[in-house]
Amino acid sequence: MAPAPGSGLRRKGAAGPGSLRQGLRRAWQEKHRVLLAPQYTALVAAWLCLAEVGVTHWVIHRVAYTEIDWKAYMDEVEGVVNGTFDYTQLKGDTGPLVYPAGFVYIFLGLYYITSRGTNIRLAQYLFGALYLVTLLLVFRIYSRTRKVPPYVFFFMCCASYRVHSIYILRLFNDPVAMAILFLAVNLFLEERWSWGCFFFSLAVSVKMNVLLFAPGLLFLLLWRFGLLGTIPKLSICALLQVVLGLPFLLENPIGYMTRSFDLGRQFLFKWTVNWRFLPEEVFQHRAFHLALLAAHLGALGLFALHRWHRSEGSLLSLLKDPAERKSPPQPLTANHILMLELAIEARARQPWPGREHLKAMGLRRPRCEHLRAPGLAALRKPRCPGGHLGAV
Repeated sequence: MAPAPGSGLRRKGAAGPGSLRQGLRRAWQEKHRVLLAPQYTALVAAWLCLAEVGVTHWVIHRVAYTEIDWKAYMDEVEGVVNGTFDYTQLKGDTGPLVYPAGFVYIFLGLYYITSRGTNIRLAQYLFGALYLVTLLLVFRIYSRTRKVPPYVFFFMCCASYRVHSIYILRLFNDPVAMAILFLAVNLFLEERWSWGCFFFSLAVSVKMNVLLFAPGLLFLLLWRFGLLGTIPKLSICALLQVVLGLPFLLENPIGYMTRSFDLGRQFLFKWTVNWRFLPEEVFQHRAFHLALLAAHLGALGLFALHRWHRSEGSLLSLLKDPAERKSPPQPLTANHILMLELAIEARARQPWPGREHLKAMGLRRPRCEHLRAPGLAALRKPRCPGGHLGAV
């Protein structure tokens, strides 16, 4: 018997509210699982972001702003406004400009938006908005693993004083670089490798410490595309750096390279957290720096040889086109991408302030079952003290 005219339309219209009511009823019935079941990630993340809007507004109005680097940033970009493109001549209250050109352009925009850097309250709101965007990007990264219980997200934002401090009470440039990096990671998870490399390079152009993720990205590119397929992706990264730095490279190329990518720059002992237990003279000694670098490179080499690549072929097989390899690689999953990127960064235990942002956001050494990837047995430590992802 044929259905009555319009009955299908009525059933379709009734299905929407009905399914919504059923979903809410199911969530209420399973309320004890809302904080534990990954399928409720979107619901918990939405509530946390709404809560963070209020928390951020309260912090801006109730907690005193502390001037550390903002005025120096504004002084540095003001030099560009005045026509100075020689990097060796750009400086602020805290010393010379030591960030790449992407930093200059982004903070030049903030310079104009905030009335030459004088409207601190507006800058705080802008960084508050950046913080919320970063939260969404990080929540999305974790939700893609389908392994992380939603309660973990609380420790990434609401329970962290330091992350609010770095964003809206200090106005550091680390949040800008990390937000762009998290966007790049999201693009990698979507198999948008060219755009991901573009934004990864853009993050590097804001602050050089993003290069700590470069070994992981290189390994993923070789795994996914082989050597010939990787070259165009790396070319995107290199070309963007040249384009952004061109006005400064034309003026003083050596000055720009040595200032913006100064690998020998000394880190002040008063800012370290991880190495606070050391005497200052040991921390500042060049031999200690070289030992850290050697340990980092050695760890990368060992894991590349014995853990990350566990097929029948040698590590050199990564240079071949994936279709020509003796054992075709398994498709990259979200867990593969996150595990390699974050594990490699976590091994670079150089003391820099931006790492504290990663810790506060929950991106510490990824050693929990939640972010376990096949073939990375050395990183599989089934413990997560206090429920905090990757607590150390």
